[in-house]
Amino acid sequence: MSTTTPHRVLIAKPGLDGHDRGAKFIARALRDHGFEVIYTGIRRSPEEIAAAAIQEDVAAIGLSSLSGAHLRLFPAVLTALKNQGAGDIPVLGGGVIPDEDIKTLLAAGLHAIFTPGTPAATIIEAFRAACQTGSHSDSDD
Repeated sequence: MSTTTPHRVLIAKPGLDGHDRGAKFIARALRDHGFEVIYTGIRRSPEEIAAAAIQEDVAAIGLSSLSGAHLRLFPAVLTALKNQGAGDIPVLGGGVIPDEDIKTLLAAGLHAIFTPGTPAATIIEAFRAACQTGSHSDSDD
């Protein structure tokens, strides 16, 4: 019988957005599907999120934004990761994101973007794929 280490992921709420119900729902869904989840809580800076991801040695990061600041904050997390030498960690984002902003965020380097109503199974599979393609995968242990 083979044993595998669960993928470690970080779920974060960048910026001043204090609404965390969706982030907590995704964190629980990922845990229920075998992921090890670190939740940073609300109102984190991009630099704090990057530092936590590095410290926790995560395979992927999930960001949630309902404040409308996703075009500034999500790329800022990518920049903070690059500045701290971890630009290879896949970042996924979700929240109230207009369709026209999705292409911009994907072009900026986000791995995937989810909007309200996306089935949890779709998000879980996207995290699984991101964890397997990122170089911070748990098989490096």
